[in-house]
Amino acid sequence: MSANSAEPGDEPYELDVVLLKAGRTKIRYPARLLSDDGTRILVQAAWATDGVRDFGFVRFGPGDVFTEYYWRDRWYAVKEVHDAAGTLKGWYCDITRPATLSDGELVVEDLDLDLWRSADGRTVLRLDEDEFEESGLTESDPEAAAAAVAALDELEALATGEGGLESLLA
Repeated sequence: MSANSAEPGDEPYELDVVLLKAGRTKIRYPARLLSDDGTRILVQAAWATDGVRDFGFVRFGPGDVFTEYYWRDRWYAVKEVHDAAGTLKGWYCDITRPATLSDGELVVEDLDLDLWRSADGRTVLRLDEDEFEESGLTESDPEAAAAAVAALDELEALATGEGGLESLLA
């Protein structure tokens, strides 16, 4: 396997996904690298915490599988979520700084904003805009804040447009 790709038949490459928030590790979990083309990194991971998390519009829990798309040049990550039976639940999108991958760690910094799109495409929700405002990023790093809002707008347009988020992930 080259440094930038995972080829079919290669041994699975295990890494840790590290999600930072305000400079601290929010969560760390194991994942399997599926591909890395130098710009987009694709990993797969099981639900990483104990119990069920109910957001009201979707529940994540044991048995759920997340196929996660990260970019080195974009301010978001898209997580395609299937239940244990393989049924698509939808896409959970985190607004993040661009991802870095080195020494077996895929690191992203969560910027609070999120987007959810249900599997049927009928529900698209912008999430945590209040947390983003409270984070102070607009004052402490206005360029990052503007990039985060633009990324959320871009994802919402993709999620509601023809082809949906699937067009981004193909």
